[in-house]
Amino acid sequence: MHYMQTKVSIQGYEGSFHQVAARTFFGKQVEVIPCATFREVIKIAGNKKESDGAVMAIENSIAGSILPNYNLLQKSNLKIVGEVYLQIKQNLLVNPGVKLEDIREVHSHTMALQQCYDFLDKYKWKLVETEDTA
Repeated sequence: MHYMQTKVSIQGYEGSFHQVAARTFFGKQVEVIPCATFREVIKIAGNKKESDGAVMAIENSIAGSILPNYNLLQKSNLKIVGEVYLQIKQNLLVNPGVKLEDIREVHSHTMALQQCYDFLDKYKWKLVETEDTA
């Protein structure tokens, strides 16, 4: 589907997986409205003057159903009209010269940490959950 001037709210910012999903579904012309939380995504998507809808993850093939997002959808008047499947690749980023043994903490979104548990479990790093992978 390709719509000109379609505006959708997403959780995340430039380069986020939600932005990739929005562009995959609506095309590169889609205008995304970045939001810090999924609650904000739903609030903006429900306002027809601000947005035409939202793109929001509700399932993850590794981590399972994203129940908080299902709950937000159920409490709204929004309806699911399509789906996008994305192959997600996570990267562990460090500053130049930092070695794996130098790392003490890994910060990322809960879902991203869950997707990477097989790798992360090999190390004794403290895992810190954040609102976004960015």
